[in-house]
Amino acid sequence: MMIQQPNIMWYEGKELSIGFSEVPHVCIRYVTPSSTPSEIESIKKYPFMCKTTLKVWLFDHVKKKSYSFTIPKGYCFDGATIPRFLWRIIGSKTDNTFLIAALVHDILCENHSYVDNDRNFSSKVFRALLIAGGVGKVKAQVMYLAVDNFQRFCKW
Repeated sequence: MMIQQPNIMWYEGKELSIGFSEVPHVCIRYVTPSSTPSEIESIKKYPFMCKTTLKVWLFDHVKKKSYSFTIPKGYCFDGATIPRFLWRIIGSKTDNTFLIAALVHDILCENHSYVDNDRNFSSKVFRALLIAGGVGKVKAQVMYLAVDNFQRFCKW
């Protein structure tokens, strides 16, 4: 059985690499006059959506393991979960340099089994995607530490 490889290597580093089947396409969900109250609540909570079915490959070079999973078309997420009081320092949850990292990290937080319940690896994936998205290394490290410690606090 032949294992399919990514069409796009999004990030390659010493510890890990990340590939996608295509360029991730994220859009903003809008409230419209015809939106129902439950749709409005959903859009407020999860304002972003993955526009295409996206196959993701993660390669852990340290453990010599690889993982693959699919993010379904229509998957909705909240962006980077950054408290409002930190927006001037870090940036807002809607910052487009954070969106691909938030997309992949949110799906991993909802599906721990995608990375064999490896919280630390999922946090490293988040940091790598932030760097690939154009976030500076210092800010990416601060965000990585915040996310990793929050996940630890939440018992993952």
